[in-house]
Amino acid sequence: MESPTGLGPTGARANRAKHRLDAGETVVVVAGHSPSADTIDFIGPLGFDGFWLEGEHGPVSWDRIGDLTRACDLWGMSALLRVRTLDPTLIVRGLSLGAHGIVVPQVNTAQEAEQLVEAAKFSPIGSRGVTRGRRSYGRSDFLDSDNDETLLVVQLECPEALENIEEISAVEHLDVVFIAPNDLAQAMGHQGQVDHPSVVSAIDESITRIVAAGAAAGTLCTGANLERFTSLGARFLYTTYDAWIQQGATKWLQQLNTSLPSSGATQ
Repeated sequence: MESPTGLGPTGARANRAKHRLDAGETVVVVAGHSPSADTIDFIGPLGFDGFWLEGEHGPVSWDRIGDLTRACDLWGMSALLRVRTLDPTLIVRGLSLGAHGIVVPQVNTAQEAEQLVEAAKFSPIGSRGVTRGRRSYGRSDFLDSDNDETLLVVQLECPEALENIEEISAVEHLDVVFIAPNDLAQAMGHQGQVDHPSVVSAIDESITRIVAAGAAAGTLCTGANLERFTSLGARFLYTTYDAWIQQGATKWLQQLNTSLPSSGATQ
């Protein structure tokens, strides 16, 4: 991973993930179940490009976004907020409070992707509500330049959305088309089975089609599937630190049990 230097005119507050994607590079965004500014401070020096703030399923609240995004700024990471639905008021509020970008779930059509662009970009691209917010401080050209610093991600979660991949991928000013494996598996009738052959085939084919359409493809990546997805051309890689904690704890307890007399083994 690269250091957060040389990120553009706004320095540490520039959108690292967007600039790397625009340059044709790969970005890694990390998320956790219940992040705090201190957690982001701990993750920051590890070298990730962005931090995913979970506003659909997680506990991220509006009054915390300022501190969470400031922690991202400290380490030059992009702060990406997933909102719960395609609602312009949620999108503009998240951006005004300091998010570098917005993730919208359950997008099925190009028209819906266009609605995200319309809500998140200032004129002449869109009609984002004119308010300056935290990211405007010290930037006299904010209203003219912030469109270049705002990253937009749509999540495709059902077969209907996959049918429209080419049209969605062609939407101008959209940065990432993201395949959500767990939701897709559920929608395909294979709840909890992201490794079902039909789901695997659908995900791989979708990433290939997104890349062929000239868009940046994204999906959930673990150590087990990382090589598979990068070989298909995925460039927006989402991962969670929850899995690392589980793996590390399991390994540590296994080592402990091995080192103890059998009578003292933990459960």
